[in-house]
Amino acid sequence: MDKYIYQAKTLMEALPYIKKFNNKTVVIKYGGSAMIDEKLKMSVIKDITLMKLVGIRPVVVHGGGKKINEMLEKVGKESVFIDGLRVTDDETMEIAEMVLSGSINKEIVQMFQQQGIKAVGISGKDGRTILAKKKMPGGKDIGWVGEIEKVNPELLNSLMNEDFVPVVAPIA
Repeated sequence: MDKYIYQAKTLMEALPYIKKFNNKTVVIKYGGSAMIDEKLKMSVIKDITLMKLVGIRPVVVHGGGKKINEMLEKVGKESVFIDGLRVTDDETMEIAEMVLSGSINKEIVQMFQQQGIKAVGISGKDGRTILAKKKMPGGKDIGWVGEIEKVNPELLNSLMNEDFVPVVAPIA
């Protein structure tokens, strides 16, 4: 019984936020250690599922640096970082896109679907959703690394209007 009282109390505390963010779009950056531990991964997905079920419109933008590093190691390519940013040549970009838009993105979509939530995985390239400009820290060319210049919300809004959670790989 205590469990149910605790859950009811938690929902009552959340009620003002549920009202405030009802039918609002919320962008969630999902990355780092939350993507490594299996229990933590499922906890994040369940939290976002709850947000969706109470009327919030989540958009999930995910990372995947650790898995990119693992794949680069598998193919014998060493990662180089300048000012904390990965130097991304053509080969590194191809691998990063494969990992982010492929395996990670589809895993997240599958986890939502296991919770009964419709989700669609896209890349920022799809529908020109994310437009970026080349990043040159200290005037150094570090390859295919950029800063977001513009987000075109049309595709995201279309997906959310059809009750899907967009899961976005950060490739522009």
